[in-house]
Amino acid sequence: MFLSRPFIRNLPNSRSYSDFVKVVEVGPRDGLQNEKKIIPTPVKVDFINRLSETGLQVIEATSFVSPKWVPQMYDSAEVFKQIKKVKGVNYPVLIPNAKGLEKAIEVGAKEIAIFSSPSESFSKKNTNCTLSENMERMKEIICLAKKSDLTIRGYISCIIGCPYEGSMKPAVVAALASALLDLGCYEVSLGDTIGVGTPKKVKSLLSEMREVDDLSKFALHFHDTYGQAIGNTYTGLDEGIRIFDSSVSGLGGCPYAAGATGNVATEDLLYFLHEQGLQTGVDLNKMVQVGHFISNQLEKKNQSKVGNALLTKETLKKVCV
Repeated sequence: MFLSRPFIRNLPNSRSYSDFVKVVEVGPRDGLQNEKKIIPTPVKVDFINRLSETGLQVIEATSFVSPKWVPQMYDSAEVFKQIKKVKGVNYPVLIPNAKGLEKAIEVGAKEIAIFSSPSESFSKKNTNCTLSENMERMKEIICLAKKSDLTIRGYISCIIGCPYEGSMKPAVVAALASALLDLGCYEVSLGDTIGVGTPKKVKSLLSEMREVDDLSKFALHFHDTYGQAIGNTYTGLDEGIRIFDSSVSGLGGCPYAAGATGNVATEDLLYFLHEQGLQTGVDLNKMVQVGHFISNQLEKKNQSKVGNALLTKETLKKVCV
């Protein structure tokens, strides 16, 4: 399997990092997938269109999975067809198999995301196949995607810990990331799915990742189950990561990871990054408005501390327009 190959490469040793951070918004997919209240298609379209006006460069729009397993994604094709595609914004979609890829190509998707995990148990729960079987499935998807000139992003779940197997070994995660890059992923997002990461653990993992490739190839995807997401983000920044996934209003969770809460809130991430003097190109005030909009639609409390702190009567009026 992927662990049999060497993955150490000759890399530059530089601590000169960019002041620009790319924020990948995953709210419409990772954020909504675990919500029990089914959101109507027009609301999802409006949600994504609002996000498109904030300055984001990447918005993960939906997932072409079976609605039997993820009911919220029942309308993925209609959502993708109806959203306004803003110039300069990418709208990747998550793909579990060749059938999902076929549907994505039919609606004109330009970028896909594929996913794996270093945990055998999580793989069986999440993809209904073993790690080896999932690797073969990804190879098939990537081969077909390349024929259609699609760009491919990779996801690795449970990079720190798994709800079934406990702690994950950094070397195993690194080997899997190396395999995804070799298969053709331009970028690999490293996901702390159950939110058990700490700065020490994140630093240890990134030390292994540096042996795989330049850290510019990797994103960090933190869930905030234990309130460690911003601290972990700081560690990632200090190590050189400049791509972070987040979900507006702190939406999220995983159907196959009991107890896992939402992603780090995009509003909280933006406030932190901007106060550190870093650039994102994203308007925080507009993002706050979107966070309150989708929270109202879901009839649930906004999980973003910054979003709630910046809430004003004027903001509420704009949300309700």
